[in-house]
Amino acid sequence: MSTPLPPVALYLHLPFCVAHCPYCDFVVYAGGEARGPRARTERLYEAVGRELEMRADALDERFGRPDSGGPRRPDKGGPTDEHGPTDERGPRRPDKGGPTDERGRTDERGPRRPLDSVYFGGGTPSLVPGEWLERLMETAQRRYGLARDAEVTLEANPGPDERGDLAGFAAAGVNRVSFGAQSMNGGELRRLGRRHSPEDVATAVAEARAAGLGSVNLDLLYDVPGQTIAGWEATLRAALELRPDHLSLYALTLDDPDAEGLTGETGDHLPTSSGARRWREAARREQDDDRAAEQYRLASDLLAGSGWRGYEISNWARPGHESRHNLTYWERRPYEAVGPGSHAFDGAVRRWNGAALQPYIAALLPAAGPGVVPPGDREVISPETAAAERSILALRLDRGVPAAWADEPSAAGAFAWGRSSGLLEAVELDGEARLRLTLRGRLLSNELFERLL
Repeated sequence: MSTPLPPVALYLHLPFCVAHCPYCDFVVYAGGEARGPRARTERLYEAVGRELEMRADALDERFGRPDSGGPRRPDKGGPTDEHGPTDERGPRRPDKGGPTDERGRTDERGPRRPLDSVYFGGGTPSLVPGEWLERLMETAQRRYGLARDAEVTLEANPGPDERGDLAGFAAAGVNRVSFGAQSMNGGELRRLGRRHSPEDVATAVAEARAAGLGSVNLDLLYDVPGQTIAGWEATLRAALELRPDHLSLYALTLDDPDAEGLTGETGDHLPTSSGARRWREAARREQDDDRAAEQYRLASDLLAGSGWRGYEISNWARPGHESRHNLTYWERRPYEAVGPGSHAFDGAVRRWNGAALQPYIAALLPAAGPGVVPPGDREVISPETAAAERSILALRLDRGVPAAWADEPSAAGAFAWGRSSGLLEAVELDGEARLRLTLRGRLLSNELFERLL
């Protein structure tokens, strides 16, 4: 079993949204639970703060107290070796993870190193009041330490009543914002159940720049019901005109958490509503694998021609704006996480919190007593699983894997099949022989990943 290591990144899940989009299976609480007299936002923020303290206590006991990192520079747009977002809860499957090298290892002669990144995901974290974000940031700095150039990301929706106080977030230490644009077509946005317009996306980006946020990401979806190849190209070109720094392009994936066994008392997902289930069933009938592949090829060619680096299967960045936080997952380095449904990883064990809100709050903020860690579960990663995850995660990146990994007995057959099928190519990077996915390999990566598992 691998040696546990202290975290180099921190994820905070703030699950409230104004409305719940029918395709979304993240841990989200919407409507009256997010706004109005019955809202449980204040209690949740208080509980997340308490969990931050409890997880820090455990880290202090295992690895020693952290280095504070020294004075931070909140005007930084993110470090020059950043790495890109997505499903920011942390992985529930081996498509994200924790460490392959010695980065983050505790020096027994001194304090553990401060965090490289902090990520506020959701939900719609931009709904959080500025004073609560400041409190959570203060706790992260005090208990975990933040590197002077730490990347601090906040997810936001572009609508005028959902993007929040961007200037206030920047003042609290956020230096990167990720907008859930999803499309630059008004009809597609309505079909997806989104509440904003394409014009709102443009306004949100402009406001982020005015607030001094130095790195801006846009999430976009393809293989959307009713979306044509020409419509997808129009969305990409409209997004590029806004001059973001990073783009995350995801095929619309319509999972069934109930069927996958991810719900339940300690599950990291919530049950799917009947309305969302009906929407997904109808949407699946309008999806097309060949069209989705052509949309991906179009995006790859268009962005490469515009000087963007496709550094991960679903993520493109201008130089210096790769998402450091998500690279922590793909490089399989250790990270801490708090909030309902969130995942943490120390290099040896993957841990997650249950998604249910009331048990989460009740455990951390009981009517009497100090509180306990929230309900959830854990998985000890076997050497075989760790080796497979290492290869799968590295292959998601444009640098691929050292060619020597293909000679390991457990993986040799899968790598040989990948090369003979045109999914892998041999390249030399920085004087090292490596194997990486071709464009065809990116499109068919799951077939290779299944063989590696």
